[in-house]
Amino acid sequence: MAMKPVKLGLIGCGNISSIYCQNAQKLEALDLVACADLIRERAETRAKEFSIPQVYTPEELLADPKIEMVLDLTIPKAHAEVALAAIKAGKSVYNEKPLAIAREDARKIISAAKRKQVLVGCAPDTFLGAGIQTCRKLIDDGWIGEPIGATAFFTCRGHEMWHPDPEFYYQPGGGPVLDMGPYYFTALVALLGPVRRVTGSTAKSFAQRTITSQPKYGKKIDVQVPTHALAVLDFAAGPLATLMLSFDVWGAELPRIEIYGTLGTLSVPDPNMFGGPVRLYLNNQWTEVPLSHRSYSENSRGLGVADMACALRSGRPHRASGELAFHVLDVMEAVQDASDAGKHITIKSTCERPAPLPLGLLPGRLDP
Repeated sequence: MAMKPVKLGLIGCGNISSIYCQNAQKLEALDLVACADLIRERAETRAKEFSIPQVYTPEELLADPKIEMVLDLTIPKAHAEVALAAIKAGKSVYNEKPLAIAREDARKIISAAKRKQVLVGCAPDTFLGAGIQTCRKLIDDGWIGEPIGATAFFTCRGHEMWHPDPEFYYQPGGGPVLDMGPYYFTALVALLGPVRRVTGSTAKSFAQRTITSQPKYGKKIDVQVPTHALAVLDFAAGPLATLMLSFDVWGAELPRIEIYGTLGTLSVPDPNMFGGPVRLYLNNQWTEVPLSHRSYSENSRGLGVADMACALRSGRPHRASGELAFHVLDVMEAVQDASDAGKHITIKSTCERPAPLPLGLLPGRLDP
């Protein structure tokens, strides 16, 4: 029997909200009943576009007793404030990444949710897509033997070239580590388990950026955060990983993620996406592997929200959890800490490696 959908309210109707709204209509566990934004016109636009019944102010949304879960798509520096307000109102909350822009704020979110006995989840949920779930199965089934190492690279020349409102990418809470890093660090933790030690180096290569997208073409942005970062991760299970994340690179020919094992190599697809290709290097040749999890190979942002809704109904653990997001934030913050201190940083947090998705899921479902 299908579960009763969880009534969901959305706060933050900016650029990323469209795909969440689109997918919420396809995911059986979700019933998107209200949206809110500080700029009411944005919320009205999303409500009209996706037939969302109610447009609220954020305060009105949090006061609505029928809303069980809040999807927080505000800018990063507002994540903690909105999440804590949702929890105070007795609602489970799912944040866009990162969980917060500082460890202490993230701790407050996790602690408050435990006291209120509500759930906390957080993007990214791309590791639940067909590509990385296929990689997880290949690792778990022993195709590359015992994992011993990994590399990961994200490079671009900055979001001011395409984003309509890019300033926050260069303010506290932005930069490549907190912006794009969650996709890479979360994928690695999902594939290899939690991290025990980190070192890194960071730099701010350009003091100022010029917006070349509309509608703010020509506006100057003062850069307040590092935009080029290197990290080395020691995983608790043994593998070592090297990462580079940068907003300062015009072009590169680098893999997204590779996992190195005692028997072979696994080429992992872009962790910002949900699909493939997935490739294995065995017997001195590369071979593309068919996706084992086919239901979610397209842009499926919102899978983590639906998975948390299923958990809310059934009591099982959810995969894109607050504990996973806190550990990832802890590791990302440690990259800067290591750069500042010039030493390795021991990671105090940990998390459970999220359970793989079942094989053969029907579209729109997270449980068999």
